[in-house]
Amino acid sequence: MIEELLPDSVVAMESRGDDEADHALLHPEEEAVVARAVDKRRREFTAVRACARQAMEKLGVPPQPVLPGERGAPRWPDGLLGSMTHCDGYRAAALVRATDLASLGIDAEPHGPLPRGILHSVALPAERQRLAFLAAGQPAVHWDRLLFSAKESVYKAWFPLTGKWLGFEDADIEIHQDPGTAPHGRFRAELLVPGPLVGGRRLGHFEGRWIALDGLVISALTVPHP
Repeated sequence: MIEELLPDSVVAMESRGDDEADHALLHPEEEAVVARAVDKRRREFTAVRACARQAMEKLGVPPQPVLPGERGAPRWPDGLLGSMTHCDGYRAAALVRATDLASLGIDAEPHGPLPRGILHSVALPAERQRLAFLAAGQPAVHWDRLLFSAKESVYKAWFPLTGKWLGFEDADIEIHQDPGTAPHGRFRAELLVPGPLVGGRRLGHFEGRWIALDGLVISALTVPHP
């Protein structure tokens, strides 16, 4: 499902349920990271890394450990970029050669409303107004959850380029729905702080795609080289 949102140069692998966690093995360095983790955290950690290693193999790269780096961002093998996501019953990893893209970010969330009070902490006033308009036209989509997912994808693409924090209030996201059977579309994230330099050019926005299907809302964005 997630590969529909990404260009052909990106290899995306995904899994449903806990099958991957039951059969996948961690590298010793990864074992050390989750040695004291609760079972749920350990299973998510294991399953999403199994997806990442499957993507490495498809790119012709020997499977390697994926260890958390600064602020928990995954550290990828030399020459690769990637992003991972997991939520209840779903895990995915997307990898690409660094020569093909400057960055990417993916996020999956359960397709349900955000907990009470969360929207005001993650959405700008203008974003809340646009969500209300979208909800009036398509109430079956939980637009608040989609906005949250898009902001997560933006951060995952932003951090490898800058090494800096990006708050929810630092990007103004506008969501568009495309015609079709399953709700899907595009989003644009206007950066409200100085954007990253990519190939000597400062970026002012990111653009991505989204889909709501099979109980999930998934967002993805890529940052091309100039």
